[in-house]
Amino acid sequence: MTSETARAAAPNRGLITASVMLATIMQVLDTTIANVALPHMQGSLSASQDQISWVLTSYIVSSAIMTPTTGYLAGRFGRKRLFLIAVVGFTIASVLCGLAGSLGQMVAYRLLQGMFGAALVPLSQSVLLDSYPPAKHGQAMALWGVGVMLGPILGPTLGGYLTEAYDWRWVFLINVPFGALAYLGIWAVVPDTERDKKLPFDWLGFAFLSIAIGALQMMLDRGELKDWFSSREIIFYAVLSGLCAYLFVVHSVTTDRPFIDLRLFEDRNFLTGMILIFVIGILLMATLALSPPFLQNLLGYPVLTSGLVLAPRGVGTMVAMMLAGRLIGRIDTRYMIATGLALLGYSLWEMSQFTLDVTQALIIETGVVQGFGFGLVFVTTIAFATLGAQLRPQGTALYSLLRNLGGSIGISYVVYLLITMTATNHEVLAGHVTMFNPMFRAPHMPGLWSLTEPHGAAALNYEVTRQAAMIAYLDDFKFMMWVSLAAIPLLVFVRKPRRTAAPPDDAIAAAEA
Repeated sequence: MTSETARAAAPNRGLITASVMLATIMQVLDTTIANVALPHMQGSLSASQDQISWVLTSYIVSSAIMTPTTGYLAGRFGRKRLFLIAVVGFTIASVLCGLAGSLGQMVAYRLLQGMFGAALVPLSQSVLLDSYPPAKHGQAMALWGVGVMLGPILGPTLGGYLTEAYDWRWVFLINVPFGALAYLGIWAVVPDTERDKKLPFDWLGFAFLSIAIGALQMMLDRGELKDWFSSREIIFYAVLSGLCAYLFVVHSVTTDRPFIDLRLFEDRNFLTGMILIFVIGILLMATLALSPPFLQNLLGYPVLTSGLVLAPRGVGTMVAMMLAGRLIGRIDTRYMIATGLALLGYSLWEMSQFTLDVTQALIIETGVVQGFGFGLVFVTTIAFATLGAQLRPQGTALYSLLRNLGGSIGISYVVYLLITMTATNHEVLAGHVTMFNPMFRAPHMPGLWSLTEPHGAAALNYEVTRQAAMIAYLDDFKFMMWVSLAAIPLLVFVRKPRRTAAPPDDAIAAAEA
């Protein structure tokens, strides 16, 4: 069944959308929901700080490696069959994670979870694109984007609540009802596609790409722990990733049937969309990685309070995406994305002006503006507006891969910048803490501080560290502000697709009846 036939045969787009959205939310939620439960897992599984990080690394690496295979597997076995297998496998792996009794079991089950979950997001995007007519693609992608955006935003809040109120195992077991409902919906209403049982597989290209992605993810994940390129391990990962990426490119341009169809890169809109989603991945995941520790470690917010303060960001995203879905086709999508990037830049500029006395109201206000900006820029219509339907399965897989890679690189860089600048700022600030500075002489010196008493010196050092960390956070926010603004000129390279008249709502209803 071709995509056009599938679109015409879609009996109920509402149920299709709900079913694939459940699968999307289930997968993206798991990328962040386990983070807050790591300390509890560490004690329960008798793992060290270094070892427990493999709970996250194993999932990220396996998911990144398997994501590019989605296009081939969908063509070889059929999209609906692959979707159902992925949902069942992900749900079973989630149950196994919830029942794990040792670190080895947990890492193995997280590997399985990442392998099965890799296909869920690109498949859901592909199904929605094929189920809606071109004039409705904007609305479909706005709905899909809600799930992709809300998962990482709500993950830490939900994970913190489940861990504190129940047990860390419920972080994984909560996937069971989502998985069951998604399976039933996909089985009942999602149309299948044609299968090509003779479709060849480029094993060599897959091997090169898998090693390149896996080594890159390992470098990004362990770089902070190993002090980056001062470690031979990190240098090995970097060289291995670069070499295999080079070999993959050479192999792809010299073989008849490459692992990734090179026609994808002939579409200028798709290429620009890939760069934009890479930037959005950096901004989204980096802000999510910085916000909880900023609120909890620096401002002293409890876990649940920080989650509630960050939750309005998701509300802003939902409102913006619903608005974007209605505006697409009426105004140029490029203007909406430019507005979203400008709002992101403005919110990050506001965050770069924070102090240690920042109010909750201001944090919530900047969060809502930032969420609204993310909602406008997470419009994937431009990436697939001019891409052929036969290339969509591979295109959506690459799109998801670039988003995840952007997130990994963004998190690694902002954390590196935070640690480095905190140490640098501490050294500079401590240089001013002397008896020769009038501010550190009585009566200006606060009662708890002292340059001679041990307890007073410790209190003074604690305050210097807080101030140094605060400046480092502001540097991170300013860096991300410039990243968001630098992405706006990319919209010049986007070609505006030919306007397609949207069918009237009564015609759509008649076709679905």
